[in-house]
Amino acid sequence: MRILSFSAALWALIAVGFAEAQQPPASSYGANVSRYNIAVVDISYIFKNHQRFKAQMDTMKQDVEATEKVLMQERQAIAKLGEQLKQLKPGTPDYKNLDEQIAKQKAEFNLKASKQRKDFLEREAKIYFQTYLEVRDSVKLYAQHHNVGLVIRFNGDEVDPNRREDVLRAINQPIVFQNSIDITADVLQDLNRTARSPRAQQPGRRAQNQIPGPAAIRR
Repeated sequence: MRILSFSAALWALIAVGFAEAQQPPASSYGANVSRYNIAVVDISYIFKNHQRFKAQMDTMKQDVEATEKVLMQERQAIAKLGEQLKQLKPGTPDYKNLDEQIAKQKAEFNLKASKQRKDFLEREAKIYFQTYLEVRDSVKLYAQHHNVGLVIRFNGDEVDPNRREDVLRAINQPIVFQNSIDITADVLQDLNRTARSPRAQQPGRRAQNQIPGPAAIRR
């Protein structure tokens, strides 16, 4: 019998999302946003350091692990029935009844595991989407306050020349150069100001400047 384990692929993806970001040079900060009326923002970095998002994903990870523990117990119970079946003589009524019981439990187990995997994937998608909406609204408020006409997504992580995926990301990135128009720190500060996770810490990737962010507009 094959157990439908869903945490391996799901949490491998999440682990990638929480990889440590590299610190860019100080010149990459958004001092020239008002001068050029254009900005860039590192959405991936914001997701990695968004306190509420990280807390929600940690909670879901705990729920996944608890669910898998229950599923493992059910799987072991079915396996024990399979061992009992081996002790019976094929063709006998007892063998037939136990064989049917095992088949029924296997089907119910696979259905239950599949449904729970789907539920967790949908839950994950909702968390990502809600966080994206928060990021989008924060960027919008910042842009409106600073008269920014265009905000472009970019990735500020350093490139490891020994990692193929890093090199390909750098080659395919549309932003080749940006002159101090990175507003990621202000957007992240605004988002984390209302975060409720006591375990999360404010990242130190970018130093804050004196340009008021969206949260300052709301006050």
